[in-house]
Amino acid sequence: MIVLAADHGGYLLKEEVKKHLDAKGVQYIDCGSYTGESVDYPDMAKLACEKIQSGEAEKGIIFCGTGIGISIAANKMKGIRCCVCSDTFSAKYTRLHNDANVLSMGGRVVGPGLACEMVDIFLETEFEGGRHARRVEKLAQLEENWK
Repeated sequence: MIVLAADHGGYLLKEEVKKHLDAKGVQYIDCGSYTGESVDYPDMAKLACEKIQSGEAEKGIIFCGTGIGISIAANKMKGIRCCVCSDTFSAKYTRLHNDANVLSMGGRVVGPGLACEMVDIFLETEFEGGRHARRVEKLAQLEENWK
């Protein structure tokens, strides 16, 4: 199960990604927003990331105007490794090397075709482990020792 969320700047791109996921038979939880009305990206990131923290979802895809603000908010939450991507190479390597569990995209930056391609890559790419596991563990330690 994956979780989706967007602010008003990412709403339309989220809706396009939903159509793509529906066509592929991928199950998801949509945490909103459900219209293009203004909402705050930290609130939307929190809704999505709580689903990952609780185990209701394994991965998330979140959207705002640039993908940056909502990714910053997501990365404030324990256990979340969110990467904002606007290219397929980054979408692949954020899974391979960083074991990212949330992909962020900008509705004003990325078109629907590229977004759907990045979603497929993100969902299908497994974490490589090895030397990267040590680094991901160090990220978790930073999070635990945050002051």
